[in-house]
Amino acid sequence: MDSSLPGDSIALNRRYLDRLLVEGRIVGSVHPSARTALLGCAFETPVITAALSHLKGGMTAFARGAKEAGAACCIGMGDCAQLEDALKTGAKIIKIIKPYADPDEIYRRLECARDHGALAVGMDVEHAVNVRDDEDSLVAGFPMKLPTLEELKRYIRHTDLPFLVKGALSVRDALTCRDLGCRGVILSHHNGLMRWAVPPAMLLADLRKAVGKDLTLIVDGGIRDGFDAFKALALGADAVSVGRRLMQPLEEGGPEAMAGVIREMTGEIKAMMVRTGIPDMAHMDPTVIHPIDW
Repeated sequence: MDSSLPGDSIALNRRYLDRLLVEGRIVGSVHPSARTALLGCAFETPVITAALSHLKGGMTAFARGAKEAGAACCIGMGDCAQLEDALKTGAKIIKIIKPYADPDEIYRRLECARDHGALAVGMDVEHAVNVRDDEDSLVAGFPMKLPTLEELKRYIRHTDLPFLVKGALSVRDALTCRDLGCRGVILSHHNGLMRWAVPPAMLLADLRKAVGKDLTLIVDGGIRDGFDAFKALALGADAVSVGRRLMQPLEEGGPEAMAGVIREMTGEIKAMMVRTGIPDMAHMDPTVIHPIDW
């Protein structure tokens, strides 16, 4: 998407994150832990991979890189065999499923994720419609369909895996997802599909207040480094999703290079934690964040 056009959500995301300053509270601080509980599993980091697809480095290598870094791994499009191969690495995978027009396609993918041991499943509902009209989209040759609430409820009830909705971008959507039975939401505008979209981090405080601990909140989009990630985590995110930053290291250096980037970002998060007096993920504190209007 052309970032020179008005309303580019990727650019707006960057502008908002750059307006967030952090208050130092290092006196009496301790070396922190970034270990994270997510969907019933423990991870070494709150950084998780974005739900990427068709990577040049390969989806199995992508999963291996996440496992080496102690991170959860979201995976997007791909058939059941590809998901099975990725799961054989031992990675804890959240399989994000497109809102296919054919419900049987969705059910098959839900069952594949369950049968092969995925950590969770989800649906990126924001990819159901086109960018410039309200027509259902075509993704990689597959027709999509915006799911109704009843359809979404059936998909959630079809699996015993935790179900997340990707594309929620409001308190209203988060509460609706909670009431449908979701375990979490991924705040996302799908890399700029929505013009003038509110930056996901801007919504975190309101969402956390509205849902309490009832929903897992994952921020997707625009997280460039651990310093960005810290801001989102302090504001209420349980985890941050990173995609673009991992693609080149995976392609050029393989899983080890990708894992190295996640570890670097985790180190940056811990650097901010020690400087703000936050000992662990359970004590993230939004009062250290100060928006500015400079």
